[in-house]
Amino acid sequence: MSTEVVATNNAVMLERVVLGGDLSKLSSQERMLYYRELCQSLKLNPLTQPFQYLNLSGRLVLYARKDATEQLRKQHGVSITKLEATTTEGVYVVTAYAKDASGREDVATGAVAIENLKGESKANALLKAETKAKRRVTLSLCGLGMLDETEVETIPGAQVIAMDDTPPPIHERIPPAVQEILDQAGVDDGLNEEREEKIAVLESIAKGYGMLKMSPQMQQVLWKKHTASEVFMDPDTVTLDALNALLGELRSLHRAAEARKR
Repeated sequence: MSTEVVATNNAVMLERVVLGGDLSKLSSQERMLYYRELCQSLKLNPLTQPFQYLNLSGRLVLYARKDATEQLRKQHGVSITKLEATTTEGVYVVTAYAKDASGREDVATGAVAIENLKGESKANALLKAETKAKRRVTLSLCGLGMLDETEVETIPGAQVIAMDDTPPPIHERIPPAVQEILDQAGVDDGLNEEREEKIAVLESIAKGYGMLKMSPQMQQVLWKKHTASEVFMDPDTVTLDALNALLGELRSLHRAAEARKR
């Protein structure tokens, strides 16, 4: 097929998505092409699955995951300049103010119900409101009018859909020893965004270790193979390219494991 024909087909496909706003009208290959084109246009790494499909009132749409907002902050130089919190009628509301590298500013809110919550449950809810606000202002400032994953769980009837022909989702279980390392690494929003992006990939790598039930020894072997670093899971001693290469191998191992089950 000629380059001109491919370009024409891609344009037709994108027009159907933009005008209809429904990815279910596309074939699996078209959805995959659209996903890749979107990541490329936003300079996001598709290996980290920055977006996920969502069935919303019969329409198939994409929503932004944590990986998307963290990478967007790096690409656009987005900094969270101020946070304000209020409580109204049992609802905790955080307002996030942000500025990008060009000086543009924006503001967005994140809200959670905290009435009758106590202890750790309330603490987690307060943190979730702050996270919502930061991610929503990032998406708004970067011109993306889509849902963030923190909003998806609050939508009645919304159903997350697995992506076709894309890297399979990594199981949420993280080995306890690796989780402790990630917790110690920490994330400092708006201060070192390249490090944030590395930690986001490290979290996906950690989930891959857990899903594949890798022994600590095998985890170390793969780590050294790709990073040549003696410090396990340390974002400060490796490059982002090395981490993405390691994540790519974990996804390949996952595909192979799934194929053997069939």
